[in-house]
Amino acid sequence: MTNRLAKETSPYLLQHAENPVEWFPWGEEALALACERDRPILLSIGYSACHWCHVMERESFEDARTARLMNRSFVNIKVDREERPDLDSIYMRAVQAMTGQGGWPLTAFLTPGGVPYYGGTYFPPAPRHGLPSFRQVLATAAGAWESRREAVVRAGDRIRDILKRSSTEPQPSTGFDASGGQLFSGAVSSAGRSFDPGYGGFGGAPKFPQPVFLDFLLRTGTAGAPGVSMACHTLSRMAAGGIRDHVGGGFHRYSVDARWLVPHFEKMLYDNALIVRALVRAHLLGAVGLGRVAEETLDYVLEDLASPDGGFYSSRDADSEGEEGAFYVWTPGELASLLDRDTARIVSRVYDVSETGNFEGRNILHLPHDLEAVARQEGMARKELDAVLNDALGVLKAHRNTRPKPLRDEKVLTCWNGFAIRALAEAGPALGRPDYTEASARAADFLLHTVYRNGRLFRVLAAGRVHVQGFLEDYGSLGNACLSLYEATLNPRWMEEAVRIADAMVNTFWSSADALFFDASGDGEPLWVRPRDITDNATPSGNSLAAELLVRSAAVTGSPEHERLAEKVIARERGTMERYPTAAGRLLTAALLSATPRLAVSLAGPPEGVGAMLLRAHRHAHPNRVILGGDPENPAVAALPAMEGRLDRVGEAVVCEGPVCSEPMASPEALGDRLKRVKIVTF
Repeated sequence: MTNRLAKETSPYLLQHAENPVEWFPWGEEALALACERDRPILLSIGYSACHWCHVMERESFEDARTARLMNRSFVNIKVDREERPDLDSIYMRAVQAMTGQGGWPLTAFLTPGGVPYYGGTYFPPAPRHGLPSFRQVLATAAGAWESRREAVVRAGDRIRDILKRSSTEPQPSTGFDASGGQLFSGAVSSAGRSFDPGYGGFGGAPKFPQPVFLDFLLRTGTAGAPGVSMACHTLSRMAAGGIRDHVGGGFHRYSVDARWLVPHFEKMLYDNALIVRALVRAHLLGAVGLGRVAEETLDYVLEDLASPDGGFYSSRDADSEGEEGAFYVWTPGELASLLDRDTARIVSRVYDVSETGNFEGRNILHLPHDLEAVARQEGMARKELDAVLNDALGVLKAHRNTRPKPLRDEKVLTCWNGFAIRALAEAGPALGRPDYTEASARAADFLLHTVYRNGRLFRVLAAGRVHVQGFLEDYGSLGNACLSLYEATLNPRWMEEAVRIADAMVNTFWSSADALFFDASGDGEPLWVRPRDITDNATPSGNSLAAELLVRSAAVTGSPEHERLAEKVIARERGTMERYPTAAGRLLTAALLSATPRLAVSLAGPPEGVGAMLLRAHRHAHPNRVILGGDPENPAVAALPAMEGRLDRVGEAVVCEGPVCSEPMASPEALGDRLKRVKIVTF
């Protein structure tokens, strides 16, 4: 017997379709029923790759006795946070305000009008570790609504006031530094105070990659600068750790320890796309080996998460065969059965495989030793060792693919696809992989023909159905991706698409009355509060993506309106960047792009005529680089400010540092020599 979730397309909701709980999807039917019955709402929010969401389902939502309690006292609503980030944002912030902590699964109890009055995250089936049992929580929440209703309503009103103020009132700033220097150097200094010099990253366990903040740090100078060094060291340690899948490529969600060894094993499209952009920038700054890691990560994305139509699926689950990580771990016996004796010995030594294991008696492959040292000790050249490992990993991968695979969430999300499109577009010319650029263009074309309708973006494509109106982050992510694709190809179509998306974004989410962007449109579903979150979480905030898109669009097209709005957002959120820099990485990047001297490389000519110079420009690691131009015979290219007076200078490049521009150059060598002399500010 199924509940109402059986008609949904979200894999997460469908996982709960046979629970004995009378689940509803979020919508008019459930909300009206709560009002009609004067019954509170139990709102449960999670996502398909969430390990503890599965645990709570097995322990509580599949339990008949617990389900009876839920069905008797509540209207039960299940939400996929990846489809509805607006609901997740406002109710997560409410639970954090009530309890001081948050996470998934998110459990919130709401009045029939949708106002939260109690909540938490995972609750066990029996009391343990200081947590009440879920049944106790159900009884408490139901009893509060029945016997202390006035107090419940007052508490909800207080939470609403707190959330409204926190989302619309800017953090006070210590003072405006027009150059941005104090802001950026302060962010680097703040990062240094929590930096782990041994294993990289910031703070202790659990340790998250934070690729958005790493990308900002990589823009704060040249190789050896403090912020760049912290970011490169972090990426190198991550690449050596178990958070990286050394057999199949890609990165897991985060590490439960401080050494990047034991991950939560889910693989998310957004993590891998955002990490790739940081890896590519580190590679351009001279970090050894990280370009290859970026390629392996993108190869994983194209192999495992690409849809036949060209878009990208959302994630791989952490669990298979009822266990977390079972797909990814190894025993010495398995290596011995798959590899010859000497190869198994070398692989065990390199990847730290032992009889005791490092994860529940089995082994997560990682690289605790320097490979140059291992090669010397084995009496091998490094290239010989690399060849042995590469062949062995191929054998392990083929065997691993015979194991039951974790569930793949095959919904296509606009925002996350934008991250992947941008990563591929930027990696293609930087790493000499034109196939990445082609995959980027194919995915962008697919998305624009599928989810962009009547001037509005939609967020979700699942089971052939496009639904959920797009949010600010969807517009910001896809618009930025199109700009990166334009820089990679000089095809003006992508510039025009980016401008079109940016204009639609402003029309849909900018509030002139409040002088700020909201995360959801003003004409969408009315919620308890209009969602707005300016800090980065696992992904960049919608506000930061919007500011970045407007800064970059203005740099290419010269749009004064886009530049003006970007400056408003950046100035307004100065206090947030000062106080919480690691949670404002993309805002800091947008501010850096707005405030520091820009390196503009403009190329006059069709891509096939200036291709070598285009590649040369992409391999320069300037933190505020813009590449533009194209065939001057195209009206959109001819209209660019950078093309003024150059329509008859086909095949030439001009480099501008701020307002100072070079003489035209007609060869990749001349362009490369000029780029070597570019000055980069260090913070």
